Parts: sequence; C-alpha cells; structure tokens
Amino acid sequence: MTFFDFLNAINDSKKDLLREDPYSEKEYNSFMINRGLSYFPDTILYANEINSAAHIPKQWQFDFYRIGISKRKRFSKWHKREKDSDDIKLIMKEYNYSYQKAIQASEIINETQLQNLREKYVSGGR
Repeated sequence: MTFFDFLNAINDSKKDLLREDPYSEKEYNSFMINRGLSYFPDTILYANEINSAAHIPKQWQFDFYRIGISKRKRFSKWHKREKDSDDIKLIMKEYNYSYQKAIQASEIINETQLQNLREKYVSGGR
C-alpha cells in the first residue's frame, strides 16, 4: 500500500484503510500525506493543523483528514528535483561549493567563464 492509496481514501473513497488492515499503519507516512494535501487551497489548512500536531497517533491523523476534508477528486503534479546540469557540477568541483551555492554562483558566472571551466575539466578519449 502506498501513500497514494491513503490520499485517495482521504480525498475520494473515504475508506478507513487503517482499521481494515492493521499492518497498513506502518506504511502511513504522515509527512508525505501532509505534503500531498498541501498542494490544494481547500486542504492546506488541514495539513498545517496536523503538521503542528504531529505527536498524535496515525489513526487520529488519518481520521481527521478522512472525516474533515470534503469528498473530491484532487490531482496535482509532484515537484521533483531537477537533474544536475553539467555546468553546476563543474562549478561545484572547481570552487568546492555545495549544490545550493553552485546554483547561486551559476547566476553570476558568465558564458566565457563557464567555457573556461568546461575546457579545464574536459574528459574524453584520445
């Protein structure tokens, strides 16, 4: 069982998955459920409320969502981290920067500096 099953039960089917299958409580990930519900204007306050009360049992959290949130189909794209570009990797390697610092530095480095870095770290065959 994935957290998408729990989100579908909260948003659409309103099934009590935690009581139907006692082993599913181990698979309930409150962080991912909060994240999934924070994408929508009508459920973000529910996610914020549970986030501030993270110490309560998972069954109570699930019941709060399942009973409190109105039944509706909700779909959103999940944001994923972008692939590291070769230029960012070069900046990280040259200046010994973290990923975030390299992104910031890439905004101020001009194209000729990037070209010099590419030539410096060229790796290839013969």
